[in-house]
Amino acid sequence: MNTHSDEVALEFPLFFRIYKDGRIERFAGTDTTPPGTDARTGVQSKDVIIDQETGVSARLYLPKTTSTSSTGKLPLLIYIHGGAFCICSPFNRTYHEHVNSVVHEGNVVVVSVNYRLAPEHPLPIAYDDSWAAVQWAASHSKGSGPEPWLNDHADFGRVYLAGDSAGANLSHNMAVRAAADGLDGVKLAGLVLIHPFFGNNKRDPLLDYLFPTMDKSGDPRIEAAEDPKLSTVACSKVLVMVAENDFLRDRGLTYYEALKKSGWGGRADMVEAEGENHVFHLSNPNGEKAAALLKQFVSFMG
Repeated sequence: MNTHSDEVALEFPLFFRIYKDGRIERFAGTDTTPPGTDARTGVQSKDVIIDQETGVSARLYLPKTTSTSSTGKLPLLIYIHGGAFCICSPFNRTYHEHVNSVVHEGNVVVVSVNYRLAPEHPLPIAYDDSWAAVQWAASHSKGSGPEPWLNDHADFGRVYLAGDSAGANLSHNMAVRAAADGLDGVKLAGLVLIHPFFGNNKRDPLLDYLFPTMDKSGDPRIEAAEDPKLSTVACSKVLVMVAENDFLRDRGLTYYEALKKSGWGGRADMVEAEGENHVFHLSNPNGEKAAALLKQFVSFMG
């Protein structure tokens, strides 16, 4: 007997629908593409489990050229995907191809984080999962971690955090947490925030649903510009990328200005893509402005 109900209990267009029987139907980011060796770039990728209990995992990337410095090691990028905390993964084609391009153009090793998604795993679980992945990566800093690719090829004196949209929010928060809790043997060199999602003083029904325990008077993880710990961001440079027609543009600019005024001692840069929308580089990766964004991204890590 079919026990499924097609009655809809709740729907957030573009993201997901919840049926009365508890099923969740996501509208994007559910496809997967396998790891392997990319025929065009020679970039290798593979998937690893970080925490058997929670299922937190990552897709690792290794460029074709793995020795360019006197140490024979390459910068490490920890990348956190976007998707409003509730859709997408490192394994869907859009993110796989984007990160593959970053690895090829930037000649960096990448840990692309697969955190658990809300609403099944409500926020702040994504923050805890992302931190677990950062700590796992850092456990290789002395060359004795569980993953040979990181032991052999990652330079833990040149570690970058980056993400887009919700992933940019998570990346910022990892840089704040690194300052508070420390990452032994790791030098966090920089932070790249692409079209970052940060809250403002307007009510967000989706966020309210995904983060039911959030302090409605203001959570510093969401409203980063108001965070008293903003000046502690644990890196010496930050790149904030915004798009002219993005509904999140002003929030990214507010973060950028607040960071510069916070007393933080690093260098903040801001780049704006004229005439473009939110995460345009993912929806149109072959466009001229997507190519410019990729170049700016990898140049920052140079």
